[in-house]
Amino acid sequence: MPKTDLYATLGVARDASADDIRKAYRALAKKHHPDLNPGNTEAEERFKAVAAANDILGDTDKRGRYDRGEIDETGAEAAPQHPSYRRYADGAQGQRYRQSAGDGMSEDDFGDIFENLFRDGGPRAGGGNAPRRGRDQQYTLTVDFLDAVTGATKRLTLPDGKGLDVRIPPGIEDGQTMRLKGQGGPGRNGGPMGDALIEISIAPHRFFRREGRDIHVELPITLSEAVLGAKIAVPTPTGTVAMTIPKHADTGTVLRLRGRGIPAQGSQPAGDELVTLKLVLGPADEALESFLRDWPGGQGFDPRRSMTEAS
Repeated sequence: MPKTDLYATLGVARDASADDIRKAYRALAKKHHPDLNPGNTEAEERFKAVAAANDILGDTDKRGRYDRGEIDETGAEAAPQHPSYRRYADGAQGQRYRQSAGDGMSEDDFGDIFENLFRDGGPRAGGGNAPRRGRDQQYTLTVDFLDAVTGATKRLTLPDGKGLDVRIPPGIEDGQTMRLKGQGGPGRNGGPMGDALIEISIAPHRFFRREGRDIHVELPITLSEAVLGAKIAVPTPTGTVAMTIPKHADTGTVLRLRGRGIPAQGSQPAGDELVTLKLVLGPADEALESFLRDWPGGQGFDPRRSMTEAS
């Protein structure tokens, strides 16, 4: 089976920076995430591939070992480069020793050397068998905008196909990393498991956007609502609320709904929702046009006067 080039999987050069690799992975993971491509097996396989590539290239130590040919694209130890090489993996302090049999020393000679090395008074071979903590595993989880605001539990699909439930706290930010203890790689020699590092990628909303702890929304209003004022329903992350539009409201007027932004957390108060009004005339209305042609009001008012006056 041909080997997979992990750099090609992520679409980056071999000398790509860690930041370039992270950005490429986030973009591909978001594009091919199973939650965004339900029933698409090709996208699911692609998602697993980019996650597996990031698991190695996103880890400085693993990436170095992969570049040196010490591990393959699956993270497994690579086979020796020549049959005359023998690996001594449990040497002093866990170091690896390799020696070519072509220099006049047999493999049995090397076995004798190591046997003598670890006799009484020398280093103990047990150093390589000490418990070792598992590696941390890095993942990206795409979260809906509203789930990021109010909090939710999301299912993370791991590269091996297994699922992990992740509790998203209210108000989590895009790019924030969550640490799940004991959900990473397996330990060695009875050591504890590593952690799962979950980087959050928040999908954009079709009309909400976030700035700090505030939520912003642009709200269309009719001509009559702008002129006469009105009480209308306004969407918020937790449902609709009533808001009063004052008379003679202009496009660009900003109204504030206090406490309707990011929920309060600890010492941080709840944010607000800022509603920017946008006048929408709607379809052509002959009666309105006729009224305006005969309407004497507004004559002499020039909203562009300040732009045309000499400074």
